[in-house]
Amino acid sequence: MSKLFIPDGYKSVLDSYDTQNGIGLLKRVFQDELGEKLHLKRVSAPLFVEPSSGLNDDLNGVERPVEFDIKENGKVAQVVHSLAKWKRFALKNYHFYVGNGLYTDMNAIRRDEDLDNIHSIYVDQWDWELVIEEKDRNIEFLKNIVRNIVDAVCDSQQKLMEKYPQLGNRIERNVTFITTQELEDRYPDLTPKERENAAAKEHKTVFLMQIGKKLRSGKRHDGRAPDYDDWDLNGDIIVWNEVLGQAFELSSMGIRVSPESLDRQLTEAGCDSRRELMYHKMLLAGELPYTVGGGIGQSRLCMLILNKAHIGEVHASVWDDETIEGCRKAGIKLL
Repeated sequence: MSKLFIPDGYKSVLDSYDTQNGIGLLKRVFQDELGEKLHLKRVSAPLFVEPSSGLNDDLNGVERPVEFDIKENGKVAQVVHSLAKWKRFALKNYHFYVGNGLYTDMNAIRRDEDLDNIHSIYVDQWDWELVIEEKDRNIEFLKNIVRNIVDAVCDSQQKLMEKYPQLGNRIERNVTFITTQELEDRYPDLTPKERENAAAKEHKTVFLMQIGKKLRSGKRHDGRAPDYDDWDLNGDIIVWNEVLGQAFELSSMGIRVSPESLDRQLTEAGCDSRRELMYHKMLLAGELPYTVGGGIGQSRLCMLILNKAHIGEVHASVWDDETIEGCRKAGIKLL
């Protein structure tokens, strides 16, 4: 069933031609801003990995990866869900040093995604990862990284608006930091998504921290794999989307697990079997660098800054018939 939402009176600010130009300009501008602010270099990244490597992102642990067999050797490969683990492995292999990192264009297929205005089975992100020291594994360091990312977003929006002044809805540069437990305490009768909406509507730009760990209610705000983010040192950058009238996640990120926190989280999540995978063995043995990293949605950012109501307006994907017809009637041009 289609979950399409048509905002009242919605009409795209940019026509098809300017939309394509805007997407290209924004992607060029933002990756330069991000690279400069976080000291990142662009690298090439895989579209698929071997399951036995343990490098694929398991997301919430229930999503099915797209798999295929290789004619030459009979091996099975999986299309990545994201590069959350691969990046840390790459930093070691590429000999990056403390204070420097990488970013890459990540393209993924998430076949089990629930489709709506902001979700597609096709995912494109700037996946990034930065080498840090052990002493940097703290909340204040994480907050400074978040502020730099939000500055990159706001500076990019400013440059787009110089070319297309008709674009509105300026993003709030000041970030409000709040934990999932504080949000549950403030809105105990709301669902997690309703809490995010309330916080984003009030503060406009929010970094919601400590996602994955159990709250005092015994529930989790949201799922997060146990083997990349440290659940005490992670979060989502969420902004208020004026076009859709809802909270809008731009980035999932965090300081990555140490050997100690990986050991603890694997047990808590019931994922001890992963200890035998190559990546996890290396991490538990302390053979990978300490890092912070995340993913920033390319199409999400284009939606937000170009004032679009549907992610299909900024990237091509496959949609159900109801969504296609609903968008046609509403004048929403799907790519």
